[in-house]
Amino acid sequence: MANILYITANPYDETTSYSMAVGREFIETYKKLNPEDNIVHLDLYEAEIPYLDRDVFNGWEKLKAGTPFEKLSHSERLKTGRLAELGGQFLLADKYVFVNPMWNFSIPAVMKTYIDAVTVSGKTFKYTKEGSVGLLKGKKAFHIQSSGDIYSYGSEAKNEMSNRYLEVMMNFFEVSSFESIIIEGQQRFPEKAEEIKAKALFQAQEAAAKF
Repeated sequence: MANILYITANPYDETTSYSMAVGREFIETYKKLNPEDNIVHLDLYEAEIPYLDRDVFNGWEKLKAGTPFEKLSHSERLKTGRLAELGGQFLLADKYVFVNPMWNFSIPAVMKTYIDAVTVSGKTFKYTKEGSVGLLKGKKAFHIQSSGDIYSYGSEAKNEMSNRYLEVMMNFFEVSSFESIIIEGQQRFPEKAEEIKAKALFQAQEAAAKF
């Protein structure tokens, strides 16, 4: 049995969002084919994702110095405790499915905050004399992203920093595989919007069967 963490960063649901509709198709297909696997949905817009702020760094420094957790300030306990929960959940997963729109050439801010939350030395990577080493070997990741224009190729490809960012981070963690479905062009070519969506839904079914 595998643990799947289905991570979404979209204020809309599958009835209005292309990425969420394709993400739902992917996860439902996977669920039908792997009924014994455990799937957890983490909606980043509903979850509490602390920023890495002064409270967090102060709390971590105190804990490193041997201060008991209960001796931290209220804010330090809340934030470091929540980050520990998120990190533990991330490490428990065998497979990750990220779903988001591309906004302003990048991922939504809450997704970046989440990636910051789980990028922890000694947990998802470690420092060595030879350089940083990822600690998530053997795990798999899949990314589903939508954008109104086309950024995966052509003159605008240089501006795409969303899928590339997640791929870089997964490689940094040494996740064994990273694949993606990019749904794009539906605003640029509204007359082809349904065709674009249908193609992505079919791709989701095929990808889920191999994931």
